[in-house]
Amino acid sequence: MRKSDGRTPAAIGFTVKSGWASVVLLTGPAASPRVVSSCRVELSDPAIPESRQPYHAGFGTARSAGPELSQLVAGVKRFGRKSVSDLIRQYQAGEHNLYGAGMVVGSLIDPKTIANDHIRIHALEGQLFRGVVQDAAVRSHVLCAIWRERDLYGSAAAVLKRPELALRDELKAIGAGVEGAWRAEQKMAALAAWLVLATGRRQSS
Repeated sequence: MRKSDGRTPAAIGFTVKSGWASVVLLTGPAASPRVVSSCRVELSDPAIPESRQPYHAGFGTARSAGPELSQLVAGVKRFGRKSVSDLIRQYQAGEHNLYGAGMVVGSLIDPKTIANDHIRIHALEGQLFRGVVQDAAVRSHVLCAIWRERDLYGSAAAVLKRPELALRDELKAIGAGVEGAWRAEQKMAALAAWLVLATGRRQSS
């Protein structure tokens, strides 16, 4: 754990999707957070469209195991880790004391337990992309907490001691001056970062 150096506490929130993530850098204190930055980070190479859904060979069809799939997955890991690591490094170099990162994902189900082929390949891609973000955070010495989308607001209401409706109003308000989109993905990323600030999960040494 790193001791505070007098800088303003901050946390990163990620809402992870297939091939990309919404990212919000939130600064504290937790009682009145403020958005410093909101952006999109690519987790797959835009020059290789297939890498956005590497386990898909077509709509609802799984890509067969083999060199092509292995290359796509390896490319996602390489590209995504660099994209996220570069962004974290940029935030670490700023004027804020980075406490950690919060990640919001659709599911945490082990793909091996899913019998339906179509659902399983979506789960494999979810596992891949959240792993890319988590691995980049760990390599950057940043602790990373994970919440499922369906659990996020309930967890936040308990931790932040605010009704869910009040949280939604506050998230809308803190995004009012943010450039670009401020939709569900950005709000969830901001809420994950807010939870990290509130729980005091600091950057690891």
